[in-house]
Amino acid sequence: MPRIRQLSILALATGLAFPLHAQQAPATGEVEASNDDIIVSARRRNESLMEVPISITAVSGAALEAQGAPDITSLQQQAPNMTTAVARGSNSTLIAFIRGVGQQDPLWGFEPGVGLYVDDVYMARPQGAVLDIFDVERIEVLRGPQGTLYGRNTIGGAIKYVTKRLGNEFGGRVKATYGSYNQIDLSGTVSVPLGDSFAVGAGVLWSQRDGYGKNLNTGVDQYDKDVLAGRLSAEFDSGDVFIRVAADRTEDRSNPRHGTRLQGNGTNPVFAPTDSVYDTRAGIGDDNKVVTQGVSLTGEVGLGEGFTVKSITAYRDGYTDTLIDFDNTPGPVLDIPARYKDWQVTQELQLLVEKERFQGVFGAFYLEGRASGAFDTVVGLANLTVYTGGNVKTKSIAFFGDASYDLTDELKLSAGLRWTQDKKEGTVLRQQYLGIRSPEFGNASAIYLATRSDYTNDRTFKKLTPRVSLSYQPDQDLNLYASWGRGFKSGGFDMRGDVVATPTTVNGYEPETIDSFEVGMKGAFLDRTLFLNLAGFYSKYKDQQVTIQAPTTTPGVIASFVDNAGRADIWGVEAELRAVPTESIQLQTSIGYIKAKYKEFWTYIAGGTTPVDVSDQRFFQNTPEFTINSSVTWSTGLAGGQLSITPSVTLRSNIHMFEYVSPLDQQGYVLVDGSVNWKSGDDRFTLGLHARNLTDERYRVGGYYFPGALYGNSIIGYYGPPRTVAVTAGYRF
Repeated sequence: MPRIRQLSILALATGLAFPLHAQQAPATGEVEASNDDIIVSARRRNESLMEVPISITAVSGAALEAQGAPDITSLQQQAPNMTTAVARGSNSTLIAFIRGVGQQDPLWGFEPGVGLYVDDVYMARPQGAVLDIFDVERIEVLRGPQGTLYGRNTIGGAIKYVTKRLGNEFGGRVKATYGSYNQIDLSGTVSVPLGDSFAVGAGVLWSQRDGYGKNLNTGVDQYDKDVLAGRLSAEFDSGDVFIRVAADRTEDRSNPRHGTRLQGNGTNPVFAPTDSVYDTRAGIGDDNKVVTQGVSLTGEVGLGEGFTVKSITAYRDGYTDTLIDFDNTPGPVLDIPARYKDWQVTQELQLLVEKERFQGVFGAFYLEGRASGAFDTVVGLANLTVYTGGNVKTKSIAFFGDASYDLTDELKLSAGLRWTQDKKEGTVLRQQYLGIRSPEFGNASAIYLATRSDYTNDRTFKKLTPRVSLSYQPDQDLNLYASWGRGFKSGGFDMRGDVVATPTTVNGYEPETIDSFEVGMKGAFLDRTLFLNLAGFYSKYKDQQVTIQAPTTTPGVIASFVDNAGRADIWGVEAELRAVPTESIQLQTSIGYIKAKYKEFWTYIAGGTTPVDVSDQRFFQNTPEFTINSSVTWSTGLAGGQLSITPSVTLRSNIHMFEYVSPLDQQGYVLVDGSVNWKSGDDRFTLGLHARNLTDERYRVGGYYFPGALYGNSIIGYYGPPRTVAVTAGYRF
């Protein structure tokens, strides 16, 4: 049985989700036309989704639950031009790409390209960021750079996870799920009012599942799950004053995912691929632990005359102890034992202004944090280990403002500007040993050979990120807009930097920037039974941070460095449609097309000592050219309640796992899901049957590529879930 414990940061009553466009999706998934606009907070103030000149997919927690979505990686089946997946070799580390921009490498010190926010609290590290669909009001996916209001590291976009408030009535919910591979999910939440203005709440989620496969070397489950999530919160709401305190903890003890070999290494049967893509022969071990926890304090005070002051204070920390087996054999051909640790403090102050023709938010943001870690690169066939350790200290401060002014009743001008200063100090130690593992990872008899890196350096980065948009809204059912915005991803220091191979790595690398131009339309037609969002975008991607493999003269030493070696153009179109032709039928489709092409990409080629431009041979990773998601829901009354049936189809075209062609590249594939849901007439009881990947498709979501005899010709793939079926029952009190 798996052993994962996740104590989540989210509140704990489960929710469901359809992509919401110009209207609120029904809470139970039934088909129902509504004239109520979706309210989103993409611009840090509550607005109708129709009025916001930004490409947004707003997804209710209720609809995600109705579809049986387990966590936020399911968002890629809702939003166009988006990839969300569990990072290779892990169970709770998030990889996110929007419109071709993201971050594949979750190593400490690297910044994400898509920002993740839970109740406006920034989660700086991807570890523990695969959030369960748990007590969520809605999730907003903001596509395109969000550099003005969200700042650093939202160069591709942002994901906003908004949890439910406690309310002023006693209540709660319990839910149980049983499914394939002995899946057992149990969750419960409760809200207790203590007077007219004060309430406390608590929630817990425990989720476990046997593995999709086995470690044939140790007999332990592969791709298993075991989640324990907990949260405490308290709220005071007097109307003019709102205060919320929340605390959470996440503990993940699932077995590490070791992947499976795609090809052998000569005739040795130890290196042969396994019969099942979910099996492995990894010998590094099966211990894994990820812990994340935090506290937050949010306060809002209404000052009158349309002015509100808001403060968001938060502390978070995390720890990861994991094992990655690059060769997937019983021996230490290419093993990586690793551990990471981080903490962060954030403080944001906002002044919100709401006047008849003027709306805006102005504020300041501060972040201080430290991310550290260490790992061994064990090359067993050379009896060689390279130890890498270090840390990055960050202090970031920003001042921002974003405002809209009604030039006329139909024409609105919006503009914003953010100034950010990042101060970073990086420390890197890289040592070479003779033996299997270094002293830091348990081999006291390892023989020290050389120090390849030992330095501390600091850099300061300053950036201005503006945004301007003009929108024309002749009535409440149509909005035409054009916008330009800039985003950036912070510079830093490469924690793998090898000074012997690349002396300039001590200087770090610069921020990367993107300028994005967008035109779009948001409309409701045919008496608000047809909702259509269209967007076209063109982006100039500059100073792209690229990981370059550096040549070395020492066999078995893998060296790389990060440099601003890339420049690219990206353009695409997106369409989101929702139709309610009758009271019992709802159709929904999202389509994304993207063309991303490098204009520069400098790297070393085999045997070379001078980098060359290979842009014509490089591709954007995790960026399928086409993404199509489509579903239809049929609803009818049954047994005094509401029955809804929803089949859905997702298509993703060919995907490059890295910037170059490799055997790991995934051909286009189609996933077919289906859900049946019933809710009682009094909204208390719910039943659900959820089937995912009905055709049992095998598709890769990540991998490692280390060809060559010394590395065991190791080409390792990680796969998405097989066909699963689950039954769910819930009761609200």
